[in-house]
This record gives sequence, structure tokens and C-alpha cells, in this order.
Amino acid sequence: MHFIIADDHPLSLLGTQVMLEGAGHVVLEAHNNGESAWLGIKRLKPDFVILDISMPIMDGLKVAENIRLHQLDTKIILLTSHKEKSIFKKANELKINAYLLKQFALEELKICINHLLKNDVYYSHRIGFELETDIDYKKGEVMDKLTFSEKKIFELIIKQKTTKEIAEMLFLSEKTIEAHRAGIIRKLGIESDKNALLKFAAQFYKPE
Repeated sequence: MHFIIADDHPLSLLGTQVMLEGAGHVVLEAHNNGESAWLGIKRLKPDFVILDISMPIMDGLKVAENIRLHQLDTKIILLTSHKEKSIFKKANELKINAYLLKQFALEELKICINHLLKNDVYYSHRIGFELETDIDYKKGEVMDKLTFSEKKIFELIIKQKTTKEIAEMLFLSEKTIEAHRAGIIRKLGIESDKNALLKFAAQFYKPE
């Protein structure tokens, strides 16, 4: 089988290449950033690509998204240290063929490839024990409960905007914003104390 691999950690990249070539596979190219990996994938259309997630210029999930958008037949293996549920959810949405954790790569990569030659999907059996609930995943669960308008308002509450500021930004009345705030509180099961919604939203705040 023909592979392209991408990882911004030189030792991980070399280790993956050695494992593949030792198993009789051909590594067409090895890249240390997502953008050059994507250009190689688009040009060479390998049977498999093995991607780290955190890489410069273009991350592994964006490379995978490009592969799907261009409808290439290349099977995608994510080989990563990321255990966040939000990232795993995104991988599922992109219909990634395999998701492996780096600490178990030596024992699982060969099994994974053999499995993918017969089936479409291989997710490490260890993932169920290793995945971590992160803030982005929690935020996604919250957003799934809200309407489009409520999501826009909640995003602004997260950014610590007042009712007046939100009303001005969305060209709505303060009374309408207050009604939406009440609906958000009800749907999320938040206590209706004066600053309860603001305190709840604060956990998702990320300074720009």
C-alpha cells in the first residue's frame, strides 16, 4: 500500500515511516505540516494518509476535510495525542477511517491497517477509556439545545456582552433579548438568579 504521512514531531514522523516500511508499505512522502501534506495527497492520491492533528499552517482535521470535499478514495488515519471528545466528535463527522492514540501506535497501527483493508472504520478500543470531556464538547452539547437566534445571543453572553449591547449588535429590543435569555435559562435548566446565566456562560469564555 502507498502512504503519505504528516506529523510536526520529527521523531514521531520517522517512527511511523519506519513502522510502515518495515511492514512492506511504501511511504510516498513525509511532511511536517498540513498544507504540504494536502498538496502531496491531492497530487499523488495515496491509498492511505496518516495525519497528526496539531500541525502548522493546516491541522490534520482540515486536511481530512479537504480529502472528503474532493471525494478522494484515500483512507484517513488520525494518529494523535488528542483525547478531547470535541475533536473525536469532529473526526466522526468527517467519517475518518481510523482514530489511533500515539501512545498505543506500536501495538495498534499494523492491526489498524489490516483492518482497514477489509473494512471502512477502525477506532482504537482504548479510546472509550481515554477520551476526555473538554470545554468545546460541553459547549457543543449546550448549543445543540438552542435555536439559531438563541445561539447567537448565547455566544455574545459568553463574550460578556450586556443585554443592551446585544440588543444594539443584533438590532433587536432589550425586551426581546431578555425574552431570549429567559428561554435559554429554561432550556439549559439554569437557576434563575440574577447573574446565573452569565456565570454559566463564563466557563466557555476564551479571551481573544
